[in-house]
Amino acid sequence: MNSQTRDPERKPVTVPGLRAMKAEGRKIVMLTAYDASFASCLDLAGVDVALVGDSLGMVVQGHASTLPVTLDQAVYHTAAVARGLSSSLLVADLPFMTDRDPAHALEAAHRLMAEGGAAMVKLEGAGHICVVIEALTERNVPVCAHLGLTPQAVHRLGGYRVQGREADVAERIFDDARAVAAAGAQMLVLEAVPAELARRITGELAIPVIGIGAGADTDGQVLVVYDMLGITPGKRPKFSKDFLREHGSVVAAMAAYADDVRAGRFPGPKHQY
Repeated sequence: MNSQTRDPERKPVTVPGLRAMKAEGRKIVMLTAYDASFASCLDLAGVDVALVGDSLGMVVQGHASTLPVTLDQAVYHTAAVARGLSSSLLVADLPFMTDRDPAHALEAAHRLMAEGGAAMVKLEGAGHICVVIEALTERNVPVCAHLGLTPQAVHRLGGYRVQGREADVAERIFDDARAVAAAGAQMLVLEAVPAELARRITGELAIPVIGIGAGADTDGQVLVVYDMLGITPGKRPKFSKDFLREHGSVVAAMAAYADDVRAGRFPGPKHQY
């Protein structure tokens, strides 16, 4: 595909389509985006899913964590990304504490979908979150769950640390994965967990599992776009790779990332735990 023109044969990615991709063994490619220009590049590169992550609090706003991101800001960035997309599916994070109960989560999801144009919302954790997932899915809101290293729990976790190295923690994450799927989640992101645990969860669940620092045996991969372009200030995560260094443009770098994920070349052994 010419990296500067849209593929007229490419059909829009849908929520049921993601599950079909898992069933067919086709890797799902996801990247974050926070504005229309990067979203357009992502779409041109053939990326399946655009995620408006609350990571914008760190890589766009310059905060030390994702916690300061507000719902108004998430809606603003989601709407901007939506205007840059043609075929990629749009997923948006529920900001910190907007998922504290079903009522607040429903209001936040309503705004992210109705005002922002998201097709799916993402939220972190299990436990009481399973009740929230049930409430959302009962009202036709597609949900992506997020387990392992959950950035909104950074203070409880004591920092951005790999989760699931201890046997008891690994079993809890495994049980939580089954619980969020049973509650109705239609996709799951696993962040910074041992590759073997991610492989086991991916094999257990019927829904797609997307890894970030979770090895190569998940149903797909996601990266923060600034990490994969090598422009995030300071030290970048072990599981990221600078694709822009070897390619001539942002679109070419994104397309190379997508190709490497689909071909099983990324992530490699040095990108996992």
